[in-house]
Amino acid sequence: MKSIQIKLVCLALVAGLQTVPLHAQEVKAGSLVITQAWSRATPGGAKIAGGYLTIENKGSTPDRLIKGAADISGKIEVHEMAVNNGVMTMRELDKGLAIEPGKTVKLAPGGYHLMLMDLKGPLKQGDKVPVTLEFEKAGKVTLSLDVQGVGAQAPAPDRSGHSGMKK
Repeated sequence: MKSIQIKLVCLALVAGLQTVPLHAQEVKAGSLVITQAWSRATPGGAKIAGGYLTIENKGSTPDRLIKGAADISGKIEVHEMAVNNGVMTMRELDKGLAIEPGKTVKLAPGGYHLMLMDLKGPLKQGDKVPVTLEFEKAGKVTLSLDVQGVGAQAPAPDRSGHSGMKK
């Protein structure tokens, strides 16, 4: 009987290690609300990584994501990936990314994203990587990228039933 109880406790502990945090981080900066900040794990030796998030402008004036910074990388640029005539291109947005009033902009794989360059070490699944984003009007904002698996296409779902996202 005791060995069954020990096995159940061990199973509960392992299951607990695999759960998602109850609430995804929501960061407010001026009229901006930033949610679903995440990245992918990188293999050892990788020098770049992508950062993804959602920015909602609840205000009446536009703002602009200009750049970012993180201790784990030499610099962070705002990039756009697109397919033109069957050719995938990626470029830095020299003037940043506009976030119009009343609109939501999603940075996701295959589109707009943060490019973490000159990584000083690998991003590991389960890590929280602190980054500081700079906006034209809202100023500097610090948040954490939740590191998902290597091939993740989206952040892990919020399984708490309290996502806070409007439908």
